[in-house]
Amino acid sequence: MEFSQYNVNALMYITPRPELVFTEGSGMWLTDHKGKRYLDYLQGWAVNCLGHCPPAIQQALVAQSKKLLNPSPAFYNEPMIELADLLTKNSCYDRVFFANSGAEANEGAIKLARKWGQLHKNGAFEIITFGHGFHGRTLATMSASGKPGWDTIFAPQVSGFPKAELNDIVSVENLINENTVAIMLEPVQGEGGVLPASREFMQALRALTKQHKLLLIVDEVQSGMGRTGELFGYQLSGIEPDIMTLAKGIGGGVPLGALLCREEVACFVPGDQGGTYNGNPLITAVGVAVLKELLQPGFLASVKEKSDYLSQALWDISEEFGLQGERGEGLLRALRLGSDIGGAIVEAARNLEPAGLLLNSPRPDLLRFMPALNVSIDEIDQMISMLRTVLQQVKK
Repeated sequence: MEFSQYNVNALMYITPRPELVFTEGSGMWLTDHKGKRYLDYLQGWAVNCLGHCPPAIQQALVAQSKKLLNPSPAFYNEPMIELADLLTKNSCYDRVFFANSGAEANEGAIKLARKWGQLHKNGAFEIITFGHGFHGRTLATMSASGKPGWDTIFAPQVSGFPKAELNDIVSVENLINENTVAIMLEPVQGEGGVLPASREFMQALRALTKQHKLLLIVDEVQSGMGRTGELFGYQLSGIEPDIMTLAKGIGGGVPLGALLCREEVACFVPGDQGGTYNGNPLITAVGVAVLKELLQPGFLASVKEKSDYLSQALWDISEEFGLQGERGEGLLRALRLGSDIGGAIVEAARNLEPAGLLLNSPRPDLLRFMPALNVSIDEIDQMISMLRTVLQQVKK
């Protein structure tokens, strides 16, 4: 089967794509239109927390599709209620609003914080965010993000998002004024290059926000749902934020996001927030299935074990090739390359024969690893072996 048979020009061009079409996926592996297999360390950018097409998600989709798809968010449905109950019982939050993506969940968090500011902070609306942060692709979430160059793409930006520096508490303190309502950050900056907020910094932020009566918002779109080895990234620091957003892993491959908050912050009234597909039973049934898998005895302990193993393997290959080490939390890790060879590595890895390797380079000097949370030790060893072959080619 040739690539030329596909009319790809019917798709709007938004990113360069290689000339291959994925047709099947199972666990850590994808298969393209020619039957070539690829070991997938992207997993949809940390979306497929249980791998491609896991039985739990297949079963949830089939069973729910025979019962009810979407009665409208104006009514309760059983999976919506069950998932909200599971999330609140396993976190520090009391209320959940379901969305369809991380950007939508973050947009909701921004709206919730501003509404809270109107009610409790004399109309305060500014939310301090961070350089190199990433919160989505709506106008407000792009404005909240600290991605270089994003301040001009669709200018003018939405105002009210001054930028501090991650792990620099003084830079945050210097931005607080009478208009400040909240501080918002990723516990691990994923798109920024897998930059973890330190435990001490997270604890200092919580103390600072309490001192100034501000909200603390954690964007756990990438770090949540077991990715760090804890169910949620904020738990690494022993703090309790006021608002949290989820997406990616919570749906395990289907579009699902969530906005969670403590009872005192839940200030929306009818008409403030909504969405046609939000909380629909087909998708929330998948969320229930995913969360129940993550809560199985020993699952998160296994993530920590695999994380330690992957971290050590990346350190070893860094020393072998004279690279600059690795960093990350749980199974969200980065290999620091020391030079701008990330793109070349990604392409060479994909073109390996007989099987390819799918990697991501969010920065030219860095590789990011986002395997399924149930990746095996053998699949980590196989990836390292393939990466070694690629580095031997690229670093000649």
